[in-house]
Amino acid sequence: MSELWNDLLTCLDLRTDPPPADSSTDTPAAPTGYEGNNLNLAYHRVFGGQILGQVVRAAELTCPSKTIKSLHVLFAREGRASEPMRYEVTRQHEGRSFATLSVVARQSASVCATASIAMHAAEDGPEHQDVAAVGPVLGDDHRLGMDLIPWEARSTVDLNSSDAAAPEFEFWMRTPEVKPDLAPALAAYATDLTIIGTALRPVEGFNQTGNGTVFTSAVTSHNIWFHRPFRTDEWLLVRQHSPIVAHGRCFGRGDILTEDGSLVASFAQEALLRLPQAEAG
Repeated sequence: MSELWNDLLTCLDLRTDPPPADSSTDTPAAPTGYEGNNLNLAYHRVFGGQILGQVVRAAELTCPSKTIKSLHVLFAREGRASEPMRYEVTRQHEGRSFATLSVVARQSASVCATASIAMHAAEDGPEHQDVAAVGPVLGDDHRLGMDLIPWEARSTVDLNSSDAAAPEFEFWMRTPEVKPDLAPALAAYATDLTIIGTALRPVEGFNQTGNGTVFTSAVTSHNIWFHRPFRTDEWLLVRQHSPIVAHGRCFGRGDILTEDGSLVASFAQEALLRLPQAEAG
């Protein structure tokens, strides 16, 4: 297994962190604190996908009798890799079937992200889905190297190409063998990586590798809905589409499906996207 994979698993192993000395702990609304390591990355910033995964883990640790139903995150500012990330989880409501939580991710006195989370106790009910069919898993000759993804990935599309194309991208992925309770956090991590690159595909001469040099981008909000249980050490298809780039922002959405075509999660993301001609104006 790669060093990044082991590093990611360590980051998802949150530590219980007592509240700051000046916070009140004598009321039911007092936040539960957790702390997590940051990925050791060359650019010394905290990857947003790491925060998504850690927020999922913080919610699951706070409400272990329920599973995560949805996650809605606003990114306020960039995190520093040199300081661990602290997560303050507040139970807004918890009943027999549902729970709602709010999470603040912070470093020192700065808020890096805020999240609203819905939890649900599993129950039976009718099932129906309406999504395009899933084709066979691509062969090993379509293996794809993706920065920050420390597991197998396969696609017929190269997001690093600067040729104009439709704003669509899908890839197969499969992690090393891992406990199934980490699946939501690992899937959340993976959904943060390629929406901006997908949005750039129609723009001739640009691709996702130019962030910080050719253009400026940063995720501002990210949302995930979990529909069914799944494992990430079995093949998953991540299928996504970006319908719009406008006013210095881009938007995209996607689905995660199993090899047999079951829809297990959906996600959407908005990001800042400033191209040179917009900056010049």
